Amino acid sequence: MRKPADSSAPLADLIGERWSPRALDETGEVTWEQLRALLEAARWAPSFGNTQPARFLVGRRGDETFRKILGTLTERNQAWAHRAGALLVAIMVTRNEKGEVPYAEYGLGLAGQNLALQAVHEGLVTHQMAGFDAEAVRAAFDVPDEAVPRVAIAVGVQGEAEVLGEERAVDRERAERKRLSLNEMAFTDGWGKPAF
Repeated sequence: MRKPADSSAPLADLIGERWSPRALDETGEVTWEQLRALLEAARWAPSFGNTQPARFLVGRRGDETFRKILGTLTERNQAWAHRAGALLVAIMVTRNEKGEVPYAEYGLGLAGQNLALQAVHEGLVTHQMAGFDAEAVRAAFDVPDEAVPRVAIAVGVQGEAEVLGEERAVDRERAERKRLSLNEMAFTDGWGKPAF
């Protein structure tokens, strides 16, 4: 199922086609080569002063890392994310040998977006989740204090909406994508004065 962005200007295909489905094909494979490409894309994201704060835990369906990450997700996310071909946890490093890493969260966000766009290029989908237990991740993977688990990411092959089961979840999966209009988010000559 495609849900291209309804935009007021032409977008690059990678951006226009990217969305966050929950309906994943439990037989769809995410290869190590594809994961390498996603993580290379993340690695080349911009960061403040080239501090590169992004780190990732990576598990493929069936391996121990996948099982441990899945166990840290909320029940609601576990209900669909178990079908993913891979589960990752994006972690931001907040301190390095030079001290505090400025804008670490922003740098991790840019890396996550690069990863999501590379997934589109690979014919995959991603869904980023706040619904996970960061302290459980820290304990399960011996994450040091200066590294903060920030978001879990399901990577997979898109499936049919019906795999989600309940009607409300299926309807949500099929719903039109919505965003604020440009006149609600881009201002000029003062706050609230639309640029477009």
